[in-house]
Amino acid sequence: MEFIIGYDLRRFGKYYRRLADLHAYYRTRSLVERNFNDLGDDERGHIESGPSHLIIWKDQDQIIGHAIWHETSTDEMTKGNPREDDDRETLQRLFGGRRDNLAEFHEVWLQAEHRGKGYGNQFFSFFEESLRERGLDGIVYYSEDPAAIALCRKRGYKEGYLEREGWNVFVILFSK
Repeated sequence: MEFIIGYDLRRFGKYYRRLADLHAYYRTRSLVERNFNDLGDDERGHIESGPSHLIIWKDQDQIIGHAIWHETSTDEMTKGNPREDDDRETLQRLFGGRRDNLAEFHEVWLQAEHRGKGYGNQFFSFFEESLRERGLDGIVYYSEDPAAIALCRKRGYKEGYLEREGWNVFVILFSK
């Protein structure tokens, strides 16, 4: 198992189009754009803004998962895109005040047949260390997935809940 920071966007797009389980999940959450098999504008924008915003998970030369992330703060999801009041207030409460210099997961996906093998925990260790090395101060992660929730709790993330969206929100602030 290896994690690769940055990847050819065209090759990633081919893998992404084959993720029937991811696309089915998005349909259940009404989170799809017209052509849900392709990368959405947000995903593509995050990756194009910095190749390191795409991390793929490979096992025996096969892509088995990926993560897309972006820089964020407690006040803005992305530069010029303010958070809703409840989101901002929840993040500020969890972080103990206003914070910049954070990373937010936009999408984390591991193909179903590879789950339950400890890959998620391995990835979080890798990602947290990578962000520390880049000088970022912490992570924001929204999820409703029971395995992701359990993993964040196990790793000591602080937890909140956004009632309107129905999402758990997890944060971790790195020690200096």
